[in-house]
Amino acid sequence: MKMPKVFVTRKVPQKGLDMLLNQEGLEVEIWPEPLPPSRETLAQKARGIDALYCLLTEKIDDALLDAAGPRLKVVSQMAVGVDNIDIAACTRRGIPVGNTPGALTEATADLTLALMLAAARQLLPAAAGVRAGKWGTWDPLGYLGPELFGSTVGIVGLGRIGLAVARRLQGFNARLLYNNPSPGPYAKEVDAQFVDLDTLLAESDFISLHCPLTPETRYLINADSLRKMKSSAILINTARGDVVDQAALAEALQQGVIAAAGLDVTSPEPILLDDPLLTLPNALVLPHIGSASITARQKMATMAAENLLAGLGKKPLPHCVNPEVYN
Repeated sequence: MKMPKVFVTRKVPQKGLDMLLNQEGLEVEIWPEPLPPSRETLAQKARGIDALYCLLTEKIDDALLDAAGPRLKVVSQMAVGVDNIDIAACTRRGIPVGNTPGALTEATADLTLALMLAAARQLLPAAAGVRAGKWGTWDPLGYLGPELFGSTVGIVGLGRIGLAVARRLQGFNARLLYNNPSPGPYAKEVDAQFVDLDTLLAESDFISLHCPLTPETRYLINADSLRKMKSSAILINTARGDVVDQAALAEALQQGVIAAAGLDVTSPEPILLDDPLLTLPNALVLPHIGSASITARQKMATMAAENLLAGLGKKPLPHCVNPEVYN
């Protein structure tokens, strides 16, 4: 009987890898390079495997699943979002797909507030000014920005991460607005007011995006919605890049339609070096590091390993995106 084969598409925190490497009777191959395998290489490496441990950087679709072949029993992703995976294609083949919900909630909420504060108080331009020798003396008009304390913050998507952000903002005495497809009872915990999207855009000093990427939320923030915001508004996106029309955002920032933006996600990723956002002092762009705390990444790695091992053992995945596969 052949030993089950696992392909891991990148080096991940060692705790997760050890769970696989220490499993008897398992052949594990780990992609050694810092960049993900090419599409062609991934298809080659996936051929004949029993389990795939992947990241958001890999497109898992019909073509890749066909290349992998009939032995593939589980796809386990080290991420919460799975918009890179064709879930329906996996389900048709009886392949459960695992993800890592909850593991990155607190880390992403921390980074969201960091983006709010950094964008509002111009931390990067200020630090760059020091390094460039532009700190002449104390300037009463230098690097002015709004206070987060006592502001109105609009949260688009009051799910796990949105709620964690709201909890933190209570310490800033913020007035909290939120928009979801429908009101949620958990909003009472943080005294958040449910409003329609137009009201949220018009009244918020900070707008923080935490909704999933769906056909309905693609380009949710576009030229029209940007014009509905205050000219002093600051937009934060730690959700998915395509929730925002980046070209419209760059134009809005250039023209003073809104004051600033802090982005941890872009489209594409990595952002193109000639993207106009990278030329703007009021645009803070990070390389998708929302989950980049030691605690969160270790938890994500071990949860993905647990999902993968369960799938190989023909057990229900602890965190399964397509539970209908078991029907």
